Amino acid sequence: MDAYHLPALLKESIAGLNLKPDGIYVDVTFGGGGHSRAILEQLTAGRLVAFDQDTDASANAIGDERFTLLNQNFRYLKNNLRYLGIEKIDGLIADLGVSFHQFDEQERGFSFRSDAELDMRMNRQATVKASDILRTYEEERLADVFYNYGELTTSRRLAAAIVKARAAKPVVTVSDLAGALKGQVPPREENKFWARLFQSLRIEVNGELDALKEMLTQALQVLKPGGRMVVITYHSLEDRLVKNFFRTGSFEGESEKDFYGNVSTPLRAVNRKVIMPSEDEIRSNSRARSARLRVAEKI
Repeated sequence: MDAYHLPALLKESIAGLNLKPDGIYVDVTFGGGGHSRAILEQLTAGRLVAFDQDTDASANAIGDERFTLLNQNFRYLKNNLRYLGIEKIDGLIADLGVSFHQFDEQERGFSFRSDAELDMRMNRQATVKASDILRTYEEERLADVFYNYGELTTSRRLAAAIVKARAAKPVVTVSDLAGALKGQVPPREENKFWARLFQSLRIEVNGELDALKEMLTQALQVLKPGGRMVVITYHSLEDRLVKNFFRTGSFEGESEKDFYGNVSTPLRAVNRKVIMPSEDEIRSNSRARSARLRVAEKI
């Protein structure tokens, strides 16, 4: 299913899992199934459970008795595993971000390169779209979304421009948004600007950072000692959360200390330095350019 999503850092991420043929593994971002298929190739009596909140991914389900696909948000990891009778796992992989399929399906509204309604829901059953946020959020709240999730320093001006524009006409489509922000886009940085703005809206629509925190916390609870977490990130906000959690067990990057002042960390970083795609991989898959891979092992 390469057309659906070509996994970044595939060999490196599978190697990072340190797979056991009879182990129990979880792929929390199934998508096109690239990682799941590579894992199943190395399992014998093992088992693989995959999550994907986007029902479109069900078309890629793998016909294998060792495999189970759940149409669920990975923030419900622990409860779903318990429902399947699984208390502990040997490893977990997460390839965060938007799949090629989601970007390329115009009506999903994930891309600023085509004019469509600003939807951006990864779970189509969710009720709030990006257009709803642009229509209903007060100016200050909109500015916070742009600043906190897009790291846009002109967030207040952007929010003010949108509020002014929507008073005359609803901001529903990509072209509506472009019209509302005419004159606000920095010259020669258009692509970077729109990528950050769309990122901020997508994170807000899907509650991505909160879901990531919940998933990592639960993953640590269900992981066996010696089990591994492999996470691929695509922007600094999620990478910072993963890096801090892997190094210290907290999202703020502060290690817990015992009564005697000794640092207590539940995970050991397997790769001290973040793993990035090679130039060869970027040439064959340009969308892998921003991928960052981190691996941690439970102590």
